[in-house]
Amino acid sequence: MHILVTGAGGFVGAALVRHLLAGAGPAFARLTLVDRQFSALPDDPRVTPVTGDIADAGIWADALALPADLVFHLASVPGGLAERDFDLGMAANLGGTQGLLDALRRQNRPARLVFASSVAVYGDPLPDQVDDATPARPGLSYGMQKLVGELLVTDYSRRGFIDGSSLRLPGIVARPPAPSGLISAFMSEVMWAARDHRPVRLPVSEQGVCWWMSVSAAVDALLHAASLPGQGRVWLPPVLRLTLGELVSALTDRFGAFDVTYAPDPAVEAKFASQPPLIATAARAAGFRDDGDVAGLIKAAVG
Repeated sequence: MHILVTGAGGFVGAALVRHLLAGAGPAFARLTLVDRQFSALPDDPRVTPVTGDIADAGIWADALALPADLVFHLASVPGGLAERDFDLGMAANLGGTQGLLDALRRQNRPARLVFASSVAVYGDPLPDQVDDATPARPGLSYGMQKLVGELLVTDYSRRGFIDGSSLRLPGIVARPPAPSGLISAFMSEVMWAARDHRPVRLPVSEQGVCWWMSVSAAVDALLHAASLPGQGRVWLPPVLRLTLGELVSALTDRFGAFDVTYAPDPAVEAKFASQPPLIATAARAAGFRDDGDVAGLIKAAVG
């Protein structure tokens, strides 16, 4: 089996690669990793790195020199950056996705594909509840690009070019404390601040409610999606729903007291800290799981 991972040098991508190399998921003979750069590469003879921009259609000739059996498409320009630079977001998040799908279409057999979409497709303000029937109404270019990506995956699957599915992921924690281009970076920053006993200033209120998923739970969801027939499905995986106050209290229990300042930005609060109940009925029935509880989330995210 040949597995291809785009965005393999990123936060979620690198975690997925570690899990695959450790034996999670299907057995494989070749693992091709695609990203613009890699800080480090696994020392494993099964790994083939391909460095380049997914907006460049020529990258797929190298990445798919051997036809892929399973593809995890994680590469994208994050929401904040896609909003500031429209052309960049369109080139990577739309052009890159379609370029990959067209390259897979030219294979002599359909690959199974898992596309990392986003809850950004719902926009804001959100309804009183988000569930499998909630319509998408993206309020940012990033959400629009992810929604169009889902539609492409569904249509290419309908035509038999691929067997794909999409996962509407929330903000994943805890990303390393470095510039990421993500408006939701505060969700990770508060966790590292607690662990490292340093002050943190949050752009949301103590009562702000967020959807939470650890990188471990995200990897599990990606691998589980890959184990199911794609059929163009769009999955809304289960998440934990916690206020910042609840999370900070649990972080204090785990690591001790630390200095938290709440300085709400109405725009950030509206998009990332006003999340209603999320009812993932179909995904739970199909075997997807969340982090369990806030203690499990913290342990999986920062140890």
